Amino acid sequence: MMFLRQLRGELRKLFARPRTYMGYGAFVAMELIILIVYKTTNGSYYMRQLIERNGYNFDYFFSSLTLTFMVMIFSMVLLGSIFFALVAGDVVAKENEDGNLRLVLARPISRLRLLLLKYVSVAIYTFTFVFFVGVTGYGMATVAVGWDGGLFVAEPKMKVFAVYETWSTGIQRLGLGAAGIAVSMITISSLAFMFSCFRIKPAAATIITLAILFVDMILQNFPFFRPYEDWFITWRMSCWVYLMEFEISWPKITEAYAFLGGLNFTFFVIGFLAFQMRDFKT
Repeated sequence: MMFLRQLRGELRKLFARPRTYMGYGAFVAMELIILIVYKTTNGSYYMRQLIERNGYNFDYFFSSLTLTFMVMIFSMVLLGSIFFALVAGDVVAKENEDGNLRLVLARPISRLRLLLLKYVSVAIYTFTFVFFVGVTGYGMATVAVGWDGGLFVAEPKMKVFAVYETWSTGIQRLGLGAAGIAVSMITISSLAFMFSCFRIKPAAATIITLAILFVDMILQNFPFFRPYEDWFITWRMSCWVYLMEFEISWPKITEAYAFLGGLNFTFFVIGFLAFQMRDFKT
């Protein structure tokens, strides 16, 4: 019970910072731009070709579910990573910069417990952010094309193709995919959290995290790195798309999330060791 009360306090501090809401506002603005462009231009031309070329009815499968999937797959890693790195890179380093950690550590609480509380609060923020994007994206897509229709999934890079003809099965699989994205995005938050535990500025923790992720993403796209794509963080994070397959390959999912889970644990341990060796008294 005490841990939950302390966690509630950490969440209150996290969501009291204005920068925590920057990501929410950015995604709402992006979804509005997509909606406006779709309504005022022939924005569905590419999807019409793709759906009809595979022998499906465009009017039925270009639905709110399909649009929501497109928003999440094209924007979450690129745009979402910026705000995950911003919040997680700020959670420890900012309190140290403001001098709050000296006051907190004057109380009878271990450094491990303190970091666990902050790490869990960052993980909760990551989940709420992903599902906020999914819910608002679906709401705006419903305004654009209506709520009914199936789910059309096509991701050539990950070799995933699936079609769900009923709304109920489509929304269930989309929800499962959103949960998969949230678990994947925790790796970005963990990396930024690790750097936040170092003796650096909050902005530096964010920039280093984004630099590592973007270098990882760029190298992954070079053809001669293709045999080693299993070792890239962003490729493993993209494995949530396998949850959208009609027949889910659980061995591939388990392998990907075991890899990411090992990275998360490693990042936390490194951050804890760096934090444990720091002197906040002088």
